[in-house]
Amino acid sequence: MTDFKFKILESDAICSIVPLLEKLNKHKISRDVLKARCLEMVQQNYECAVILDAEHIIGISRIWYCTRHYSGKSAEVDHVYIDESYRGKGLGKHFFKWIEQHVRGKGTDALELNTYVGNTGSHKFYYNEDCHIIGYHFIKKL
Repeated sequence: MTDFKFKILESDAICSIVPLLEKLNKHKISRDVLKARCLEMVQQNYECAVILDAEHIIGISRIWYCTRHYSGKSAEVDHVYIDESYRGKGLGKHFFKWIEQHVRGKGTDALELNTYVGNTGSHKFYYNEDCHIIGYHFIKKL
């Protein structure tokens, strides 16, 4: 595997993930809305993990921190995405392990995640990473 770098993206560079968010997003949210939301997210209890090939971002995962009654201090991994041309090479497995070590270092008790219902490839991946479904995530747009 090529020498990829995993790191937490600096908050002032957050808009650099928008091109990958556009590829991930099947709901056609505009680029301007995605940028505005990213800028708001960095003001919250949030980090963005990235995979770099040289200085080019080829993978992302948003990480939210909170404490939940059922799991304790928790890191929620939100929509891991790796550019299609880099898939199938084991990079996702290495990235997920790096994220796990990173959040363990922050004293978390659990790692949680959401993935789209139709993203069956990710479901298999997370099962193989010893993740378990304990409920469903619902949304009602207001």
